[in-house]
Amino acid sequence: MAITSNVSSFLQVVKQGVRPNMFQVDISFPDSVEADSQLVTYMCKSAVLPAANIGVIEVPFRGRTVKIAGDRTFDNWSATFINDKEMKSRAYFEQWLNQINTHKANTGAITDPTAYGRSIVIRQLEKDAAEGGKELRSYKLWYGFPISTSAIDLAYDSNDQIEEFSVEFQYSYWTVGDDSDTTAGDSGISIL
Repeated sequence: MAITSNVSSFLQVVKQGVRPNMFQVDISFPDSVEADSQLVTYMCKSAVLPAANIGVIEVPFRGRTVKIAGDRTFDNWSATFINDKEMKSRAYFEQWLNQINTHKANTGAITDPTAYGRSIVIRQLEKDAAEGGKELRSYKLWYGFPISTSAIDLAYDSNDQIEEFSVEFQYSYWTVGDDSDTTAGDSGISIL
């Protein structure tokens, strides 16, 4: 199949493209953390769509290395949040971390991974005013929990800025689309 290389053909295929600033992140907090999830959604400044990785098993064979597909692995996921005036959004994540493991006693109020591991949904939205940001694709991270909150730099010369902090999460696996753990949504790719 020949590809016509002119601007009109390209624009018909790419249309407006997908914009990285059209997204929404929804985080389900544990029941023991009384968090305003809507505030956290509003304060999420940046995030990433999760990576897809397959490990490689290298097998030596007659002077060559044969590569065989290995197991799937999942990278940590992180998001950056704007610090609201009352610092609530940061406090929710600090409380979540503290529920998993306290600073002083090295104990956890919630020890069941299904209780502290929660769903995180990243939605890629359409830049279309008529649709009001229609969802193009969503990724659900299963059993996610924070493993760190970043430091916030303070300085006298940091004028005209709002504080930000990042939260890094660990999760078991991700799926695309609905709540099923075996579907990849419209792409027809099965994710196991």
